[in-house]
Amino acid sequence: MEEIAARLRAAGCVFAEDEARLLLAEQSGDELTGLVARRVAGEPLEHLLGWAELAGHRWSVGRGVFVPRRRSELMVAGAVAVLGRRVGSQPAVVLDLCCGSGAVGGAVVRAVQAGPPGAAGVSRRGVVLHAGDVDRTAVQHARANIGPLGGLVHHGDLFDPFPPGLRGTVDVLLCHAPYVPTEAIATMPAEARDHEPVVALDGGPDGLDVLRRVAAEAPGWLRPGGTLLFEVGTDQVAGALALVGAAGLSGRVVHDEDGAGGIVIVATASTGGVGPG
Repeated sequence: MEEIAARLRAAGCVFAEDEARLLLAEQSGDELTGLVARRVAGEPLEHLLGWAELAGHRWSVGRGVFVPRRRSELMVAGAVAVLGRRVGSQPAVVLDLCCGSGAVGGAVVRAVQAGPPGAAGVSRRGVVLHAGDVDRTAVQHARANIGPLGGLVHHGDLFDPFPPGLRGTVDVLLCHAPYVPTEAIATMPAEARDHEPVVALDGGPDGLDVLRRVAAEAPGWLRPGGTLLFEVGTDQVAGALALVGAAGLSGRVVHDEDGAGGIVIVATASTGGVGPG
């Protein structure tokens, strides 16, 4: 293990010992040698392992798939909090746009399912999860991750692939849209820049291009009082609040207090908003 850790450390891996231990647990012999060489060459550890951890669970990922970041646990927690306040007798509807591997939506469902038996709120009524992504490889992993949880995964651009009958019924709209400004992609770590799909990173000149489209359409999909949650960078907060406000949603900012650096915009539809249909 020490030899592997030394090679990883020399390649710039900050947590070389931890990574060496994980790689050793996956393979041995020539297979392990190959994994170490790929990691030294810059491939994401998660792609080599075949999984990424988020919210206490492992989610299938692989080559060409966006790797879930720990900061997204803030969006998971925010969604679970929203669902915990929901009233009504029917299962809650969660829509996960730009779902990638499906880890964020899946983590929300798992958290709800883990709620105390018989507790008030959504844990007793359950969740209907629909997820979608424009990338076929991501969709394959999402189906493996959230299919066993009862989630349905659709392939297509933003809202296009979802059943029209969901319009006006969504309690929580998760959106892990790309929000890296185009010019900033070149400054990202090589393991992201070179190994994750650009469609999952590039948010246009100011990073908000995809989110503009989402915010504009979200009110038609949310039920009255439904909530849209998405991540942004520090310098995008004002712009993000402006665009959800322009869409008629009431926005607020939630900051991560655990050091992971997440910033989530929570935008809620009026209780007198667009209804089903």
